[in-house]
Amino acid sequence: METRVAVVGIIVENGDSVERLNRILHDYKEYIIGRMGLPYREMDISIINVVVNAPQNIISALSGKLGRLPGVSTKVLYSKVTGKKKKGVSDEAAD
Repeated sequence: METRVAVVGIIVENGDSVERLNRILHDYKEYIIGRMGLPYREMDISIINVVVNAPQNIISALSGKLGRLPGVSTKVLYSKVTGKKKKGVSDEAAD
């Protein structure tokens, strides 16, 4: 399966969507390399960057599901690097 590395940028303007957002991210945990969240208290928003390695259709589905949440905006930045994800790589890294 050919994969792409991408950054999913997320801006959360509605705190009521955070629980559903985290549930969606949990559903895609096997593809997530890392995540960084920044609360911007002065503007009452949160900014989240999620780095993934997944097939392009999976990345699009993730971004689409997140972007349909009320008060959530997403954009994806794709790397030009493609590859094949080795099965079980994330499991080995946890050991």
